[in-house]
Amino acid sequence: RRCAHRQGGSQEPPVQTTSPRHGLGALRNVASSEAIKKHQKSLSAWFSHQPNEERQFGPSFSIDAVHVDPVIRESSLEEILKPSPDLTIQHQLQQPCSRVISLQNLFDMDTCGRQVKTVVLFGTVGTGKSTLIKKMVVDWCHGRLPHFELVIPFSCEDLSQSNSPISLRRLITKKYQHLRDVVPMLGTSNLRMLFILNGLERLNLDFRLAGTELCCDPNEPVPPTAVVVNLLRKYLLPEANIIVTTRPSAVRRIPGKYVGRYAEICGFSDTNLQKLYFQMRLSQPGCTGEDGSGNSPGRSSGEQDNLVEMLSRNLERHNQIAAACFLPSYCWLVCTTLHFLYFTKMVPPSQTLTGIYTSFLRLNFSGEVLDSTDPNNISMMKYVAKTVGKLAHEGVMSRKTCFSEEDLQQCFEVEMKTESELNLLEVFRSDVFRFFLTPCVQPGKEHTFVFTIPAMQEYLAALYVVLGEKKTLAQRIGKEMSEIFGKVSEDVVVVLNIISKVLPLRFLPVLLNLLKIFPRYFSRLSGKDRDTIARTMAEEMFKEEDYFNDDVLDQINSSILGTEGPMRHPDEWVSDDEVFELFPIFMGGILSRRNRAILEQLGCSIKNLAAFEIAKAMKKTVIRNSRKGLPPSELMDYLFFLHEFQNERFTAEAIRSLRTVNLSSVKMTPLKCSVLASVMGTTSHEVEELNLTSCNLDSSSLRTLFPVLLRCKALYLQLNSLGPDACKEIRDLLLHDKCVVSNLRLANNPVGEQGAQFLAEALAGNRSLTRLSLLHTSLGDRGVEVIAQHLSKNQHLQELNLGYNSLTDVAASALVEVAKKHATLNTVHLYFNDISEEGKRELHTLRLDQDGIRVLVFLTAGTDVSDYWSNILSIVHKNLPFWDRERVRQHLGIILQDLESSRRQTANPWRKAKFLRVETEVKRMLGKLQHGSL
Repeated sequence: RRCAHRQGGSQEPPVQTTSPRHGLGALRNVASSEAIKKHQKSLSAWFSHQPNEERQFGPSFSIDAVHVDPVIRESSLEEILKPSPDLTIQHQLQQPCSRVISLQNLFDMDTCGRQVKTVVLFGTVGTGKSTLIKKMVVDWCHGRLPHFELVIPFSCEDLSQSNSPISLRRLITKKYQHLRDVVPMLGTSNLRMLFILNGLERLNLDFRLAGTELCCDPNEPVPPTAVVVNLLRKYLLPEANIIVTTRPSAVRRIPGKYVGRYAEICGFSDTNLQKLYFQMRLSQPGCTGEDGSGNSPGRSSGEQDNLVEMLSRNLERHNQIAAACFLPSYCWLVCTTLHFLYFTKMVPPSQTLTGIYTSFLRLNFSGEVLDSTDPNNISMMKYVAKTVGKLAHEGVMSRKTCFSEEDLQQCFEVEMKTESELNLLEVFRSDVFRFFLTPCVQPGKEHTFVFTIPAMQEYLAALYVVLGEKKTLAQRIGKEMSEIFGKVSEDVVVVLNIISKVLPLRFLPVLLNLLKIFPRYFSRLSGKDRDTIARTMAEEMFKEEDYFNDDVLDQINSSILGTEGPMRHPDEWVSDDEVFELFPIFMGGILSRRNRAILEQLGCSIKNLAAFEIAKAMKKTVIRNSRKGLPPSELMDYLFFLHEFQNERFTAEAIRSLRTVNLSSVKMTPLKCSVLASVMGTTSHEVEELNLTSCNLDSSSLRTLFPVLLRCKALYLQLNSLGPDACKEIRDLLLHDKCVVSNLRLANNPVGEQGAQFLAEALAGNRSLTRLSLLHTSLGDRGVEVIAQHLSKNQHLQELNLGYNSLTDVAASALVEVAKKHATLNTVHLYFNDISEEGKRELHTLRLDQDGIRVLVFLTAGTDVSDYWSNILSIVHKNLPFWDRERVRQHLGIILQDLESSRRQTANPWRKAKFLRVETEVKRMLGKLQHGSL
C-alpha cells in the first residue's frame, strides 16, 4: 500500500512500448517528422540562448558544451513533509548519496515494478532546476534523449499570465507553431511524448473536482490551470510522460497519488563535481577574453591552470567555500568573480563587482514571488532585502559574520503579526533560506549560521540601507503621517475651495496653508534619511582601523582562493574583528543607474530622486573625507568605489580634489589599472604626483594607464620589473605632444641596454622632463653611452641619476663631457659605480659655477663633506632591500675610508665635526647591514 501511495499513477496499466520504427512510420503518414525537426531546431535555439551575464565568458560557453549535472536524489513525500533535522548542507557534503538517480533513469520502473509516468523534481533556489531542464531539452534536440519522440516544455510563469480558456492543442500550437501537423496526433497515436512543467510554484492548482472539472478532450477550451491539473491527473493524455520542477514549498500542491517519483536536486553535494565545474569553466579558451591574437596566450593558459589548482586546494582544506559551492549558482558567481578579477584587460564602463552580484540575484530571482497563493504577490527579493538584509546589516554594524538561532528569530519573527506573514516565513525557510545562509563548519561554531558567500552579507546590508529599510521611529512615523495627511488634505482642500466660493470667509486661506504644511514637514523629516545614508557610507569608507588592510579586490581574491588574508601594520593590535570594506562600496554600486534598473525588475525600487539626493549629500561627506591623506590600499578602495558608483559627474568632482595619488605597493592587476584609468579619465586636470612604486606593473599596464600618465608631473615607477618593452611604452609617453611629466623615476627596473636605447630616443625629443632617475637599472657602459649620444638633443633636463649602473671611467667621462655642454643639466648622480680613484678625483674637481655641472660621486668634496651626503645615504638606505648587499657593503667601506682620510687632512674643527657625523651614519648603516637588520 505504501508503494502504491508513493508511486502515484501506478493504477494505470503498463504502457506497451512500441518500436521506434513504428512510431516514425506513423509520423511519416501525417508528414510530421519534418515538423518535429523544425520544433527541435527552434527549441535548441531558444534554450541554448544564454543571458547577457554569460557572454562575458566568450562564445565557447554554451549550455550544450559546458555543463555539469547536479546530484539528483530519489525522495518521497514523507521525507518532504518531515525533513530530517540532520539534512543540512554540511551533512549532505559529508555523507554519500546512496539513492542517487540519473536524469535518464527518472522514468524507470519503481520498486514495485510499475511504470513511472509523472516525476516531480524539486529543489531550493539556486540548485540548478532551470539549467537542468534547459540541458535536458537541448540534449533531446540533438538526439541525446532518444527515449522520447516529442518534448513539449511549458513555463508555469508563462501559463499563469492568463486565465482565458484554451484547449491543450491550441495551447501547444500557440507556443510552438511548428507542431501544427503533430497536434492532431495527440491522444490518437503511440507517440512517446514528454511534457515539462517548469516552475509549478507559479500556478495555483486545485485538484478538487469542485474546483477543477474533469477534461479528457485536448480540443476542449479550459483555463490553463485546468489543463495542467488534468494532465497531472492522467485524465488528459494519460500516455504522456510529465516532468514537474518546483520549489519544496509547492511540492504538496500535487496530491501524492498523481506522482510516480519524487526526486530532489541536491546541487553539487560532491566536491568532485564542484572541481569539475570550475575546471570546465575556467579552463575554456574563451575564459580569458583573448581572441586568439593576444600577446601572451601561454601566460593566460598558465594563469587559468593556476587558478583552478588554487581553487581546488581551497575546496579541499576550507569546508565553508565547499558548502557555498554546494549550490551551482554560487559556483557560477565564483567563476564570474574570478573572471572579473583576473581576465578583465579593459573593464567596460558598465562592468562592476556590484553589477555581478546584482545580475547574480536577477538570474536567480527575476520575476519570482515568494508565494503565489498570497494575494499580495510579494517579490521574493524584496522580502529578502527586508529580512535577510536586516540580519546582514546588524552583522556589519556589530562586526560579526556568525549568527545564532536567536539572531535569526530576532530578524525574521519579531514582527510576525498575521497568519499571512507566518506563512510567508515558512515558504522562505523552505525555499530560500539555504540560498543565503548555511551552517558554519568551523569547529566550535557548528550551531551558528553564516552567509553562504561572505560578500553577500555586505551586499544585502548595503541594499537594506539604500532601500531605506533602516529607519528610526521618527522617520517611520513621518512617512506614515505624511501619507495620511497628504491624502486627507487633498480631499479637505477640494471641499474648502468649493465652500470659499460660496462663503468667502477670511480664515479659509490660512486653514488651507496649514493643511499643506503637514505633508511638507513630515516629508522633510523622512527626507533626512538620504543624509543618513550618505553619512553611513562615508563613515564606513574611511574607518581608520581598516587603513592597513589589503584593498577590497585582494580581499575578495583571498576569500575565494584561500591566499593570505588582510595585511596588518606591525604595530597594530591583531583582533578578531571582521572586515566589511565592501559594504560602502556596494552601497555606491547599488545607486548606479544600471543596478537600480535591474533591482526594479526584482521588486526593489530605488527612485531617481532618491539616488540624486543621496549623491548630493555624499558631496558633503565622502568627497570631504577623501581629501585627507589615505594609505595606498584605502585610496585604491576609494577609486574602486568611484568606479562602482558609476556617476561620472560625481567622480569628476571627487578626482579633481586628488592632486597626489599614492598607490605604492598596491598590486596593480589589469583590473585595477583599468579602474584607475577609467576613474581618472573623467577629468583632464594635471596630477601633481602619481606614485606607482612596487606595483607589479608591466608594459600592458603602462598601455592601459597611458592617458593618465600623460597628465602626471611627477611619475614614480620604481621597483616594477619594467624591461625594454615597458621602456618602449615610456618612450611613446615622453614623445607625446600632451605629455607633462617633469620628474620620472625608474630606479630598480631591469631597463638594460635595449631599454636605454628607447629612453635615449625619448630624451632627444621630450620637452617636459627635468629630472630622470635611472638608479640601478643595469645600463652598463653601453647603455650610458647611448644616453650620452642623445643627451645633446635635449634642452630641458636638469638632473640625471645614473648611480649603481656599473659605469667605468670611460663611460662616466664621456657622459660628463656631454653634460658640461648641456644647456640646463646641472646635476649628475654617479655614486656606487665602478669608477677608479683617479676618475673620482677628476670628477671631484668639477664645479657648477666653473664647469656648469655638479657630479655626485662620493660623500666628500675635497677636504669638506658634500652638501648632498644625506641625500645619497637616504637613497642607499631606501634601496638596500633591492640591491646586492655585499656590493653595497664594499662601497660603504670605501666611502668610510675616504671620509676618515679627508677628516685627517682638514684642520678646521667645524669640518672635522661634520666628517664625524657622516662617519657615524655610515658606520651605523654598515653595522645594521652586517647583522641583517637593515
